[in-house]
Amino acid sequence: MILITGGTGFIGSYLQAELTKRGHRTAIVDWLGNEGKWRNIAGHPPAQLIAPEALEAFLATDPAIEMVYHLGAISETTATDGDVVWRTNVALSRRLWDWCAARKVRLVYASSAATYGDGAQGFDDDPALLRTLKPLNLYGWSKHVFDLEVMKLVADARAVPPQWVGLKFFNVYGPNEYHKGRMISVVKVKYDELAAGAPARLFRSDQPDLADGAQARDFIWVGDVVDVMLWLLDAPQVSGLFNLGTGTARTYLDLAHAVCDAMGVAHRIEFIDMPAALKGQYQSFTQGSMDRLRTAGYAGQFTSLEDGIRNYVQAYLMSDNAYH
Repeated sequence: MILITGGTGFIGSYLQAELTKRGHRTAIVDWLGNEGKWRNIAGHPPAQLIAPEALEAFLATDPAIEMVYHLGAISETTATDGDVVWRTNVALSRRLWDWCAARKVRLVYASSAATYGDGAQGFDDDPALLRTLKPLNLYGWSKHVFDLEVMKLVADARAVPPQWVGLKFFNVYGPNEYHKGRMISVVKVKYDELAAGAPARLFRSDQPDLADGAQARDFIWVGDVVDVMLWLLDAPQVSGLFNLGTGTARTYLDLAHAVCDAMGVAHRIEFIDMPAALKGQYQSFTQGSMDRLRTAGYAGQFTSLEDGIRNYVQAYLMSDNAYH
C-alpha cells in the first residue's frame, strides 16, 4: 500500500488517480471538509481515508506501507499562525521521517520554491547552498526548516528511510485545485475572470526596473509533477533534495495571453495594484535549476506553458468534468 498525506488535495489527488490507474492500493491522510474535495477522488477512491488526527493510531498498527508521499501541509503563503504551521509542516514531517526510517519505508515529501525567498541567492538546489536561503514568509520558512533538518540528519549519518526525496515544487497548475481559495493557481483565476467577461487582471510591478506583467515564474503542469513522483517510485536508488519546475521562467503576461488563446478570446489585460499584504513577500522571478534531477536520471519532458494551459482549459475547465 502507498500512503499519501494531503491525498484529497490538488497534487495529492492527481497522484492518487495515477497510482490507481497503475493498480496500486492507496491510503489517504486528509480531511474531505466542506469545499467539495470529495470530487477530487470521486472517480478513484482510496482503500482507506484516514483523518489527520487519526494518523498516529494508524501508524501504531504498523501497516504494510511501501512508500509515503507526504504532501499534506499548511501551504498558504499568507499564513500567520506559526504554531499551527510548525506542527503541520515541521513536526509532522519529522514524525513521518522517523517512522519511515525505523520501518524501512520509502519517503517523498513536498518542499517548496518558497524556500528561495526573493531569489537573490539563486534557485540552485545544491544542498550545500541551503543555509544561504532567506524565505520571505512563514510557509517558505517552515519548508526550509525541514529541508535543513533532513540534510543534517543525512550528514550526521542518522537513521534515514531507504529512499528519501524532497521536492521543491515551483508554481503548479492544473485540475483538482478548485478548493484552494486564495491559493488557487493564477491560470484558474485568469480563466474565471475572462469567463465572466472581465479582462485578465495582473499585478503592477512593485520594482522600478521591471515592467508590468514581466514578473516571471517557473509554472509547471501538475501532470509533469506527478510524472516525476511516479518515476521516483520506479527509481528507489534515487535520494536527495531536488527542484521540481520546468527550468524555464515565463511571464505573467505570457500566461494571461495563453489563457486567452486557449479560450479563443481576445487578449484583454488590465493591471492593478499589488495588495499591501503581498508587498515584500512577492517573488517576482523564479526559475528552478533542473540539472540535479536530470543528473539523477529523470529524462521526461516538461509541458510548455501554452500546451499545459490549453490542456487545462479545454480538457477540464471547459468540459463537462473538470476533475482528473
